[in-house]
Amino acid sequence: MSLQQTIAKSVSLTGTGLHTGVSATVTLNPAPENYGIRFIRADLENKTEILADIDNVVDLARGTTIGKGDVRVYSIEHVMSCLAGLGIDNCKIEVDAQELPLMDGSSIPYVNLIQQAGIVEQQAEREYLEISEPVMYVKGDVALGIFPLDHFRLTLEIDYNYPALGAQYTTMFSLDDYVNDFAPARTFCFLSEIEKLREQGLIKGGTLDSALVVQDVDLTNERKDYIRRLFAWKGAIEPGENGFLNNTELRFYNEPCRHKALDLIGDLYLLGKPLRAHIIGARTGHAANIAVAKKIREYLNQKAEKTVADGGVKLCYEDILNILPHRYPFLLVDKVLEIVPGKSIVAAKNVSFNDNFFQGHFPQNPVMPGVLMIEAMAQAGGIMGLYGAKTKDGEPPKVLFMGIDKARFRGIVRPGDTLRMELKMIQFRRGIGKFEGKCFVEDKLVCEAEMMAMYGSE
Repeated sequence: MSLQQTIAKSVSLTGTGLHTGVSATVTLNPAPENYGIRFIRADLENKTEILADIDNVVDLARGTTIGKGDVRVYSIEHVMSCLAGLGIDNCKIEVDAQELPLMDGSSIPYVNLIQQAGIVEQQAEREYLEISEPVMYVKGDVALGIFPLDHFRLTLEIDYNYPALGAQYTTMFSLDDYVNDFAPARTFCFLSEIEKLREQGLIKGGTLDSALVVQDVDLTNERKDYIRRLFAWKGAIEPGENGFLNNTELRFYNEPCRHKALDLIGDLYLLGKPLRAHIIGARTGHAANIAVAKKIREYLNQKAEKTVADGGVKLCYEDILNILPHRYPFLLVDKVLEIVPGKSIVAAKNVSFNDNFFQGHFPQNPVMPGVLMIEAMAQAGGIMGLYGAKTKDGEPPKVLFMGIDKARFRGIVRPGDTLRMELKMIQFRRGIGKFEGKCFVEDKLVCEAEMMAMYGSE
């Protein structure tokens, strides 16, 4: 069993955004279990928080941008890639500008930052996304295929009609290869391309050493002078024997292809959970990466709907948040192992030292309060009755609990235990449901009760 991870302490770095040219400080903070990856605009009065999710992607023109309302966070792909590569499930990322700094064009500065902070395991189990049949995306000469596999593997190819690049291939056999073999790979661009972008008032923070610059035009003295003025550049501008401006030394013989893999890993992590699959791609970019991620989510949603039709389904933490109004620290259901809507549910609560009630409830001998076991069952009962139901405005209906009977406490629940709740609906009439529930730690019964609730109340 793999456990979720976060970082041990808050750490920061400062740099310049490639596109905006604005200096930004990024602070990575520890986050609780099942929090996910969230970006907070610390420079705004309301500290807008944006979940790192494909549904929040608003722009892919020159990187991956997420947004909420009018608020944006640009260029998140490198830090997302780093978090995926290091297996960080939960992290609160504060940035005091609208764009993350480019640094050296790779994800290694963020890797070093997290390694400086340290990585800690949490109590909750990590969930993986898995597929049982291929998911394909093809558009023009761009192709991405996602194939079933019990671990992560990536095979990627790029093909540019230019000698310095040409056809390149790379394979990542597992994320264990990420830090040493992919994180240092820098982004690349063509000299003619960055000239045009700069002329248009873009890449305001770009310099000639912000990336691997492919020299695809002749460097006449007139062009050198023009580039110096355009970028206010005082360094060297010389042709490279290896095809890269100033003969920049590559970190890998296929560094551009490895950077494409780095980007793809970051974009796919916007699915919210690590993916177990073999990814095979050719000539990919951010638009294709997000498009295939959306196809993966569509596939998983359709698979879940079919499972419901067949009688049962699993729910993840995001699904639970869309059903119940409860939030941390009072949300006491971490995942649903199986649900037959309106009939039965098996749910779980991972009991952790981090649960805030242990600070005051017998802190020298921590025991989960019995009333919270009842509350956890009540919340599971709410999910059982509300799953799939919608009001006229598209929101889940509310639930009002009306009674608790025959409550009995049979055992002690301590930090580190997994509380498993098994509930069955025994009667449902005119929107009022009566259900019975039992809580187990492993196979030991620790609590049981009967409850009544009204579903669909305003």
